[in-house]
Amino acid sequence: MLRHLPNLITGLRILLVWPVFWLISTSEFKLALILAAVAGLSDAIDGFLAKHFGWQSRLGGMLDPLADKLLLLACFLALTVIGILPGWFLFLVIGRDVLIVCGAVAYHNLIGPFDAQPSQLSKLTTVVQILFVLEELLRLAWFPELPGRQLLLVLSAALTLISGLHYVLIWSLRARRTLHERNSQ
Repeated sequence: MLRHLPNLITGLRILLVWPVFWLISTSEFKLALILAAVAGLSDAIDGFLAKHFGWQSRLGGMLDPLADKLLLLACFLALTVIGILPGWFLFLVIGRDVLIVCGAVAYHNLIGPFDAQPSQLSKLTTVVQILFVLEELLRLAWFPELPGRQLLLVLSAALTLISGLHYVLIWSLRARRTLHERNSQ
């Protein structure tokens, strides 16, 4: 029964998406930051439990990045709605995710199954996006003069764009190689 604990924690993290969105939208930044920190801590705990005790599952492998993505998108959307983030940034983040999902579906349908492990660049992009959200919430909640906002915005946007293009390149080359191998058999 305990082997399902990481998935349960991930499910609870998904349930935090709406409250975090609502709190940011209503300018309750301190509480939003606390819930975002709880979500981050739960991510670390479920990951530790899954790896340390061998409780990894296919469901957990899909739910965990989904929970992270939903929480990040909720934060970016709420921060855009209240005028903190520019719309182009939200469009870039959503566009990258749509590109990746559509590419994965196309690859699966046209080429076949694949390993959906995130690249190191994608992991770095997620870390920088999380740092950017936390910086924004810290700035809005307690430290209005917190430096580094512009740098994190530019870095997050650049990594988002580059990692999206990276996925297109890697999966295009992989598809081409797979098709070439099939045709030469």
